[in-house]
Amino acid sequence: MENIVYLDEIDIKNKTLLIRVDFNVPLDQNGNITDDTRIRSVLPTINYCLDEDAKVVLISHMGRPKGQKVPGLSLLVVAKRLSRLLDKDVKFVNDCMGELAENIVKSASYGDIILLENLRFYSEETKNDEEFGKKLASLCDVYINDAFATAHRSHASNVAVTRYVKTCAAGFLVRKELNYFTRAVENPMKPFVAIVGGAKVSGKIEVLSNLADKIDKLIIGGAMSNTFLKALGNDVGNSLAEDEMIEYARKTLVKIKEKGIKLYLPVDVVVADRFAPDAETKVTTVQEIPRGWMALDIGPATVTLFTEAIQNAKTIVWNGPMGVFEYDAFSRGTFALVSSVANAYALTIVGGGDTDVALHRAGEFAKMSYVSTGGGAFLELLEGKKLPGIEALIDCSKKHNLNK
Repeated sequence: MENIVYLDEIDIKNKTLLIRVDFNVPLDQNGNITDDTRIRSVLPTINYCLDEDAKVVLISHMGRPKGQKVPGLSLLVVAKRLSRLLDKDVKFVNDCMGELAENIVKSASYGDIILLENLRFYSEETKNDEEFGKKLASLCDVYINDAFATAHRSHASNVAVTRYVKTCAAGFLVRKELNYFTRAVENPMKPFVAIVGGAKVSGKIEVLSNLADKIDKLIIGGAMSNTFLKALGNDVGNSLAEDEMIEYARKTLVKIKEKGIKLYLPVDVVVADRFAPDAETKVTTVQEIPRGWMALDIGPATVTLFTEAIQNAKTIVWNGPMGVFEYDAFSRGTFALVSSVANAYALTIVGGGDTDVALHRAGEFAKMSYVSTGGGAFLELLEGKKLPGIEALIDCSKKHNLNK
């Protein structure tokens, strides 16, 4: 991470900047933006560049159009919202390639801001196509990556493009993401508590393995806890569990015990006779799940147990909800834990696994120390992996002797 060059460490005055951002915002059925957090999160980077009289060219994707021009996934709606947030005209170009984009960028003045159309309208973007990256690079003097949420992907707009630009740097959002991650995982204040939820153990194997050398306490909830409960000999009824991961769960339990980590699993659960919002429900201990029923949330005793486990924490990292919080009957466990984490006297970092959605619904988003904008990228950092989008910036800086 120390080899990354950041935006405020390079000269951008009167330069044309190509800034990769993540404007993949949620839309309602009428095409209106329902949450503009990802747009607001890059405003510091954009404003800094405008203050330096740079020509700002923004590129992003939205959704998965798979190389087709899908009108419902146009970034025009983002241009309008961004214009309101900046109180400045944002020129929208309905293509990200070709003469139209080139001419508008060339004719724009320094201090102007331009948003190009959805990158994924071209299949070359997700294929990390060299020629596509070269064409993007031809639009600018300097390339800036401030799209942390896509940093775990090797795409043309964050990898191939860096090979054809002499000056590459990371934006302020990427710096914030990496700084918080470093504080939380590489140099955490103790006690360090990890909360891992969501559906599958198989998706979190490397997270559990990488965190095992760093954490003091591990809280496992959500459907993935069912696999661990089965590994301990419990009958979890029709609850979602990965039988092929039971042996791994047993080995993990042994490893955790050997390292002296305190493990917390559910002691009671909210069960339902079927997977539906109007299903019949009741609370049972994990040893008494009725045959044919399924656990869809942690129970009140578990909420108390988990809350007590984080009382003395100085660092908390959370990935994945405690149950099917999208249904009201199974949301109480996740929302109660959200409240407990929000009110803990700790550095609290949350990301991925729809946990950020739960924070919004529980009304506690602002109380967290940091909420990562990148689900997959956040998860891969927790796994100890290198992110292609970040490595590309480092390689570009090394190649052109920009490293500090």
